[in-house]
Formats: sequence, structure tokens, C-alpha cells
Amino acid sequence: MMDNLRAAANHVVLKIILGLIILSFVLTGVGNYLIGGSSDYAAKVNSQVIERGQLEQAFQSERNRMQQQLGDQFSELASNEGYMRQLRHQVLMQLVDKTLLDQYAKKLGLTVSDEQVKEGIRKEPYFQTNGQFDNSKYLALINQSGYTPENYAQSMRQQLINQQMIQGFGGSDIVLPSEAQSMVALMLQERDVRLATIDLKAIQAQQTVSDEELKAYYEQNKNSFTAPEQVKVSYILLDATAMQDKVTVTEADITAYYDKHQSNFGQPERKKFSIIQLKTAEEANTVLDELKKGADFATLAKEKSTDIVSSRNGGQMDWMEPGSMPDELKQANLTEKGQLSGVVKSSVGYLIVRLDDIKASKVKPLSEVHDALAKQVKLEKAVDAFFALQQKVSEAASNDNESLASAEEAAGIKATHTDWFTRDNPPAELNSKSVVQAIFGGSLIGENGTPGSNSDVITIDGDRAVVVRVAAHQPESIKPLEKVKDDIVAMVKRNKALQAAKLQAEKLLVELKQGKGEEAMKAAGLSFGSVQKMVRASQGNQLVETVFSLPHPQDGKAVYGMSQDHQDNVVLIALDAVRPGTLSADEMKVFISRMEQGTSSVVFDSLLASLRKQASIELGAAEQSQP
Repeated sequence: MMDNLRAAANHVVLKIILGLIILSFVLTGVGNYLIGGSSDYAAKVNSQVIERGQLEQAFQSERNRMQQQLGDQFSELASNEGYMRQLRHQVLMQLVDKTLLDQYAKKLGLTVSDEQVKEGIRKEPYFQTNGQFDNSKYLALINQSGYTPENYAQSMRQQLINQQMIQGFGGSDIVLPSEAQSMVALMLQERDVRLATIDLKAIQAQQTVSDEELKAYYEQNKNSFTAPEQVKVSYILLDATAMQDKVTVTEADITAYYDKHQSNFGQPERKKFSIIQLKTAEEANTVLDELKKGADFATLAKEKSTDIVSSRNGGQMDWMEPGSMPDELKQANLTEKGQLSGVVKSSVGYLIVRLDDIKASKVKPLSEVHDALAKQVKLEKAVDAFFALQQKVSEAASNDNESLASAEEAAGIKATHTDWFTRDNPPAELNSKSVVQAIFGGSLIGENGTPGSNSDVITIDGDRAVVVRVAAHQPESIKPLEKVKDDIVAMVKRNKALQAAKLQAEKLLVELKQGKGEEAMKAAGLSFGSVQKMVRASQGNQLVETVFSLPHPQDGKAVYGMSQDHQDNVVLIALDAVRPGTLSADEMKVFISRMEQGTSSVVFDSLLASLRKQASIELGAAEQSQP
């Protein structure tokens, strides 16, 4: 089974599909019922708070997912402070977007039931074997991508709600087969070319540079030979993650947290309604009379309701909590199962509402959330201890500004001492915008490069902080000619060689276009190689871009051009043939489906951009303190 799964997972179409799914996920952390109420929030979205603990959990969840997916390769990424800072901000923005979408979905009265989520997962073709849902394949593929079944189900729920939003805008974009064929023909086009390369290094070896040329190049490009500002520093690094190992959590701590946040672990009362939506009050009263005479509600909803989504299900809507219930349904004031409302005016017409079912509110027992709470309490204790330690170290560094000795004692950690480094290559632990700005900003540097003041505590990526002291400083300077002479000689020779190669290629290109190229190429010691196929590559490949910019050959005659390869060698091109790209019937179906989803994504992206523009989004201290 696993051998088959590995083979399937290596199929190009499946990789594309899984890639698109992973890109569409909205990170959710471990569930809102575990979020505390700290005032040190990460963001406010239309006055709804995203707590610091929620951001920390979501960030840690994404780190764990990437660790599982990338294995040892993740260590290299995790050591890059810039990358981790960007990842943390991305996680927060995803939480902001999810909050905006949740708010908008509640405004529209959109919900997705657990059964719909399960059905959505069962219908995904890449989780099926012979047309049937394969649970082993499902678990293997999501685990391979670093997701748990709970997180995958949550992301599926968000996708289904998003689809409802897109449908609400009337978006059912269809890609015509002719459009898809044209796109495939262009994107997968192949070209037959022959290449002749003029070796730049061989020409460069023949070049000479005079003293006058050397001095002239140096004077014209002095700013290119600047020795950047350099420093040596000492620093103390505080790590919140390491502090978790020192934190203990008692049963009393867990019980106290549960008692304080018990409302977060509850399931409020839920109601399930059916509706019939009509354009006028007269139509609504007519339908209400029919219902009172015994007409079937579902039949009338399918026949007469103007609400596209609910009418398909006989008027049935999903379970709703008080917070997500539209005002119109609240105004119906239905309290008993089976109760029918009168005509209710709404912003989209007139409604007739029936209360189908009620589920009483309930609270999860402590035993059910105990383990998750233990982790949450431990995390919050570690964070609190981390901030307390920062304050203690800050006071010590400020009171003893002549060295880091007092700060070392307060932190219980010895300072690390670096070698020389520049603004562009700081040590990995100091590779943070705010830290680099503090070091090279001047305020920590004494006169004539002598040690200056200790820095304040600088937060890095939310879970680390550092105190820095500049030990030595060298200002920016221009390197003397003697130190850069060899580099300048090589550059001048290369420039002269490149000019000579281009001039030679241009002359040969004229001869080739006039049909006299064979003798000229032979005289230059060049010849075209064997035919090779080229396909479109990513932008930035100059040679490929030139090949695909050439006009199509006519009457079997080659078209000629000139470009450079990735080593800057000048290349003459003979384009012999152009063939449009093709896909099999099954691959074309997948391609068209992806194109249609792409057009729908444009609608969704526009909606999300509009929600962001209209929203009040305020970053809290937990994020503003980040570099």
C-alpha cells in the first residue's frame, strides 16, 4: 500500500493538486476554546481580539508542521532569523484573514456542518481508490504534508465556507475548451534549436590591461570598492522556548485556569432553521397560508424560495449559535421545535422561518480538555517568566552600563563574543532588523570605535530577546587601489572580452541571415551543435527568453538570434522548428479544473482585499514589538 502511495504522490498532477490545497490552508492553531484573555494581544480585527497566546500557538503549530514535512532541512530555515520573522508575520496575517472571513460568514449566515466537512473530504479525488474514499491514503497524504486530521478538517470547513461566499457573488467561471487548448499550446510549447557558443574565458585570457585603464576604472568606480562598516559585539540571548523546560504546572494551576475560562470550553445553545425567501410580502403571505393549510415546507422552498443555497436543500440551513445567527432569524423569536414564524421582513425580501431542532448548551468537562490545558498553562507560564526575565536583565544592563557583567548575573547566562561582521552578514542569532539597526545605529558605539553603552532588551521573533554591547568598531572606508588591483584587472579583462565576443557574434549573425554563415562560422572556429528541445523556463533565463522571442521559422528555413548563457558566454541561436504543447484528455480535464479554480480565486481574493480595506485592523504589542 505504501509503495503505491509513494508512486502516486510523485505524479506531477497530484503534486500540483496537493500544492494548491496546502497553499489554500488557513492556519487555526489548536482551537479557540484554549485561548486566554491576556491584554498583550497580537491584533484586533474590528474590535475582535487575536490573543498573544493564539498567535504563539498558531506559530508553533506551523513550525511543527514544517518540521514534520521538511525534516532535517527545516533546521537550516529555522536558523534564518529573517525567514522565521517573516513566517511569524505570515501566520498572524492568516489569523487576521480567517477572523475577517469568519465575521463576514456570520454576517451572511453561512455555516458548514460536520457532516458537510466529512462529505467534502470523502469526495476529494486524491483520497480515493477506484472511486471510493480510501482512509489509509487520506491519512498518509495529510501526514506527509504535516497536517493532523483535525487541522485538515478545519481547513476544509473554511474552504467550504469560502466556496459559499464565492457562489454568493454569482461566480461560476467557466473556461472554454478552446481557451484551455490555446493556453496549453503556448505554455507547453517546444522549440528545436542549435547553439554555437563563443567562449568568454578564452577571449578574456587574450586581453591585456594598461596602468592607465586600471587607474581610470578605479577612479570611475571607487564607490564599488568600499570596505563596509564592521563591528565586534558581545550579547546575551534569552530564549522563551528553553524556559518551558523549567516551568512546572500543577493540577491546581490547570483547575484554576479551567474555572477562570470555563465559558471558552462550552458549546452554546444551537438552533437549526428552514427558510423560504420571497420577493414581496404578498407572495410571502400566500405561501404562509399554504403552509398553515398543510403544504409541505421543503417542497414549497424548492419551488418558490429565492435563496439559491437553502432552496436546494428544501430550505434547510445549518446549525447556528447565537453569535452567528442573522437578526432576521432572531426576530422570528421561535422557541419550540416545529414552530412556524409569520412573515419576517429582511434586507433581501421576506422570510418564512421554521425552527426544526434545538440543541441545549453544554460545557466540556475538565477531563476532556485537561491535556490541552496543561500545555496552554505551561506556555503562558513560560511566556510570563520570559517577560519577567527580560525586565530583570534590562534593569541590570541599564544600571551597570560599563559591561555586561551584571546582565550576565541577572540572566544566569554568559555573554557570547563575535568576530568582525558587517550590516549584511550578522551572526544568525543577531540576524534581526531591529537588532542590526541597534548595533549599527550609532547609539551603542563610543568615540573612535571604543565600546559604548549596553542596548536595552531587543525582542526577536516573539520568543527570544537579546542585550547587545559593541566591543569594537571600524567605520566605512574606500579600499586602496593596491588591495583591489587584481579584482579590477579581472573585471576590465572580462568587459573587454564581452565586448569583443558580442561584436564577433553580431558580425556572424549578419552573415547567417544573409545565407553566408557557413564559411564565416568555419573561419571563426565555430559550429552549431546538435538539435536540442527547449521548453519555457522561469523568468530570468536570458537564453530561453531569447529563444522563445524569436519568430517562427518559415518554409523550413532556420531563424537566427543571439543571446548569453548563465556564464555570460555569447551564444548564437539557430531556431529550426516550433511545436505547440499538448496534454492527454485526462490531463486536460485537470488543467481546465485548475484554471476554473484560478478564476474563482480571483473573485475570492478581491473579496478578501475588500474586507481588509473596510476593516479596522490594529496590531497589538505582541506583534508591534517584533522586528
